[in-house]
Amino acid sequence: MTPEDIVVSETAPPNLALICPECGAQRTDPSRTCPACGAPPLRKAGEKRAAEEEVRGEDLEPYVTLRYIARLFKILAVLMVIMLIGEVVSGIVAEGSAALMTLIGEATKFLVIAGLMWSGGDITLLLIDAGHDLRVARILLGRINASLHEGAQRSASGGQERR
Repeated sequence: MTPEDIVVSETAPPNLALICPECGAQRTDPSRTCPACGAPPLRKAGEKRAAEEEVRGEDLEPYVTLRYIARLFKILAVLMVIMLIGEVVSGIVAEGSAALMTLIGEATKFLVIAGLMWSGGDITLLLIDAGHDLRVARILLGRINASLHEGAQRSASGGQERR
């Protein structure tokens, strides 16, 4: 359940403290960001959130295509090892020990290429993790920015009331 899915009941007493769905801290005002973790405000029933406060759907979607590419690289690496085994077996059966030096050269080539394919899959998974880290950082920066703007608005409205 995401914070956007939680709806504050309009019939609940206003002084009732709610628990933050992200960090578990008590929140006295659900219409404000959580003071403990910076989670976004909870919305009232029927109320839509402002676009700048929402987490976009593409920020939460996995990198489906990159995962398929990573699997493809790893499957190709396994297929190359299977081809290597088949080549070695057929070379030994066909020509015996005379083909041993050629087979060692071919085996080395296939193992290097299979290793490169496997590492390509690992690098693709690393790119997925880095992309998620960048998106999370952008979301957190957005929350910090919203919190700073909220604090500036409070201090500006507090300064006008004192005059």
